Amino acid sequence: MPSGSQPWWQRAVLYQACVRSFADSASDGVGDLRGILERLDYLQWLGVDALWLSPVTVSPDRDWGYDVAGYTDVQPVFGGMSAFDELMTEADCVGIRIVIDIVPNHTSDLHPWFQDSRASRDSPRRDWYVWRDPLPLGSPPNNWRSTFGGGPAWKLDPTTGQMYQHSFLPEQPDLNWWNEEVREAMDEVMRFWLDRGVAGFRLDVAHAIVKDRELRDRPPDSEEDVRVDLEETFAVLRRWRKLVDDYEPARILMGETWVMDLTRLARFYGSGSDQLHLAFNFPFVFSPMEAAPLRSVVERTDELLPAAAWPVSTLSNHDIVRFPTRMCGGDERKARARSWRC
Repeated sequence: MPSGSQPWWQRAVLYQACVRSFADSASDGVGDLRGILERLDYLQWLGVDALWLSPVTVSPDRDWGYDVAGYTDVQPVFGGMSAFDELMTEADCVGIRIVIDIVPNHTSDLHPWFQDSRASRDSPRRDWYVWRDPLPLGSPPNNWRSTFGGGPAWKLDPTTGQMYQHSFLPEQPDLNWWNEEVREAMDEVMRFWLDRGVAGFRLDVAHAIVKDRELRDRPPDSEEDVRVDLEETFAVLRRWRKLVDDYEPARILMGETWVMDLTRLARFYGSGSDQLHLAFNFPFVFSPMEAAPLRSVVERTDELLPAAAWPVSTLSNHDIVRFPTRMCGGDERKARARSWRC
């Protein structure tokens, strides 16, 4: 067992609570923060050290909170900011830290930033999002595809006659991370929550925050995702690492690094102490529950990570079928599922 000087997040069990479905204290059919608060003793008994909350910020819920309409307030159906503050206080009393989901890649199209941006081509926030003229025949500026639905990653906005980029739903316009004002605005969002006491952030789409500045077409059958400027994404992660490292006690950056190449995954740690604290290991997530392939991923991960980096062994999250269903089939299903809890 490592020494007592080891950072808390290196020895922690982090548990995701999807607020909407975890526990409904108001009997209105929607889970809420008080439902989590009422079960803190149970979570403590389970051995949970930190709770990662799915998005609790204000949202029209087209993508269940991942379409943010307000970064610094809490969804009323979850109990609002007062319920969040109460959960923070009570969780601290039982030794459980709170990590919140933050969505830096995009906002809701109802967010005031986007409403301002789309108002006119001269809007002060026009460049906060990615706007381009359609090609002469009205087709999108490039061949990028949306992750949700598979259609073009562009939508025409009739007000100004330009198209905006969206990596996911059309109602989720991508922020332009080449704009320094966007970076400063997200810095302030993070400080707001850190000052409120959160233990850190799970960063949605951490692997693809900054897009290719030239918006080059993606070559057919290419394994390389030219849509993303990885080096500039790493620069943003280094910026955030400096920000959270200014806080005591230690706070963390936990990235949704949805990449299936372990060499690329290792790069999200930087030197091991200047980018992400923790990066989700999706090759491990999708390995079969057999000793040889799991061992192969673990050994290769340890080989590739920088000396100061810390690996993350993940089994499930809100995007992935629960591991007992996905990995523990056959006659030994129950025994296999129990083995992960030992």
